[in-house]
Amino acid sequence: MDEKYKALESLKEEINEQIREIEENKDEKAKEKMGKLKEYNDSLFDEEINEKNIDKNIKKLTRVNKRFNTYQRFVEAFEKDLDIDPGRLMGLTDGIFSIVMTLLIFGMVLPDAEIVNYTGFIDFVSSIAPMAGLIIISFIVIASFWIYHHEFMKIKRLNMPYLWLNIFYLASICFIPFSTSIIGNYSKFFLANVIFGANIFLVIIFFLLMFHYAHKRGFLEEYTSEWEKKYVFHTLYMLMGVTIIVNLLDFNVNSKFIYLFLLIPIISTLRHIQFRMKEV
Repeated sequence: MDEKYKALESLKEEINEQIREIEENKDEKAKEKMGKLKEYNDSLFDEEINEKNIDKNIKKLTRVNKRFNTYQRFVEAFEKDLDIDPGRLMGLTDGIFSIVMTLLIFGMVLPDAEIVNYTGFIDFVSSIAPMAGLIIISFIVIASFWIYHHEFMKIKRLNMPYLWLNIFYLASICFIPFSTSIIGNYSKFFLANVIFGANIFLVIIFFLLMFHYAHKRGFLEEYTSEWEKKYVFHTLYMLMGVTIIVNLLDFNVNSKFIYLFLLIPIISTLRHIQFRMKEV
């Protein structure tokens, strides 16, 4: 019996130690869940231990201990740092940004029929002017995202979750030339505006997820204080607000309101100046 009591105590302490290790690396919600599991672990000892139920309790704790071990091994494997040079990921990011920015121009095409007079050429230039304006807007928007990525996503290491967040971020960037062509050719349909706005939204959301995860895991080269983190989030929230307002005005009032997207570099620059002034 004494050996079985010792086995029970050992299992209980081992489970509590695993819970403490998990709590140290998780957020408040995860800690709350771990607390409930700890209460469950403690509750197994509320009933009087005797020869009849001691084997049952040992089996219970053994199952709990096995689940915790499996969970910890999964988390450790999932979040383990990858042996990948972060510079390669930055190189891939730069390459995709440059290709996407170049692909924007393919949204403009020459007319099928040959232009034979000056009037026809003026008509052609007038017809492509709206698309040219949209390309400029998209180019500036993409450039703003590139600037934010290079300013705040300087990482010293990475793991699989961060890598996939970055890939999804780049995937949403890659869709901008397509959504630009859609809104350029079908802006009279509200869904076209929604597609373009949703594309910008996804870019912002994946950037925020990526930044939050990198900040939480300590992947950033330079320490980011809480007010710096708030600066990044609040700035991107502003860009979300601009996206919503521009899409609504563009469809419901006048298509020229699409040019309000040019506020993005202005907002970014003013926020950057404000951010740097606080550092002085």
